[in-house]
Amino acid sequence: MHSKLVIIGSGPAGHTAAIYASRADLHPVMYEGFLALGIAAGGQLTTTDEVENYPGFTKIQGATLMDNMRAQSEACGTTIVSQTVGKVDLSERPFKYWIHPMGDDDNLEEEVHTADSLIIATGAKARRLDLKGEDKFWGNGVSACAVCDGSLPIFREKPLIVIGGGDSAVEEGIYLTKKAAKVTVLVRKGFLRASKANARRLMEHPKVEVRFNSEGLEIKGDEGPRGLMKSMVIKNNKTGKVEEIPANGLFYAVGHDPATALFKGQVDMDEDGYIKTIPGTAETTVAGVFAAGDVQDKKYRQAVTSAGTGCMAALEAEKWLLEQSDEDTADADHDVRKGSDKANGDVPEYRSNPLLGASSKV
Repeated sequence: MHSKLVIIGSGPAGHTAAIYASRADLHPVMYEGFLALGIAAGGQLTTTDEVENYPGFTKIQGATLMDNMRAQSEACGTTIVSQTVGKVDLSERPFKYWIHPMGDDDNLEEEVHTADSLIIATGAKARRLDLKGEDKFWGNGVSACAVCDGSLPIFREKPLIVIGGGDSAVEEGIYLTKKAAKVTVLVRKGFLRASKANARRLMEHPKVEVRFNSEGLEIKGDEGPRGLMKSMVIKNNKTGKVEEIPANGLFYAVGHDPATALFKGQVDMDEDGYIKTIPGTAETTVAGVFAAGDVQDKKYRQAVTSAGTGCMAALEAEKWLLEQSDEDTADADHDVRKGSDKANGDVPEYRSNPLLGASSKV
């Protein structure tokens, strides 16, 4: 199968790109992935119980928000495929890719698919520690994003815990002090890896207690499917002391892993595996390939910023496809003038761009 534009990924970035691309008559095909990264189609928001910081919704469940985005993408004309892309070849155009059979991540289907342009929106996954009780209380006290979840009612004026020792952990901890009664930061080593300025801010904050040489062992809370976190068992890895401390929330700040293994060696990435884009754009180092969302954003990692870069990627992909069409038209006109038998008189595609205004008129 050949497509003008393929979108890999189905979070806010992917669906925003799909909506804009569909409205530009690019007929995008989205591969939403079948439990890619171990997460349902829709990405990390599907694991978030309540979202209160996405414009237009005072409060909405993460899974419902992603269902709404998916429905809008389809209504605009996007073709959504639930399978996972397992291999790509970006060495020449049209780009080639292969997909896994449904539910089988070890093998690839024989059919080779092609695309004129590609938007990578595969996201990133927050690292977890696989503590006892983690799965049970994920979304009911356990989170990997203080900015996303820290203002929820279940955390207000309650004791909270942050695990991590870098700048992200410091920023999460200080952010949580705005709502929490107390924030305890567990640092596995005997020092903070954060900058000196950040470390000092954390250590001097009256609502913060930093516990060095400490790690979590178990998350405890109410029984039942909707039970909330109430406490955490921690251990001092130097003295061996184990204790249970009250905590209504636990926030991981131990890093994220971008889902970029599929593109390794084909587009430029930074030392952490995030795809590099030209500043102010969604363009990668491969012409015709664009990146949007958390796969290229290691700083903000918000649903709304992901949606914004998805919009950028779609607009830039549409513009790029238009430019390729203009070049092909110029080549065809040249062939006609020379009397070449290669000229076939085909009408070029992508002749107008309703999203980019007057600059796109031809």
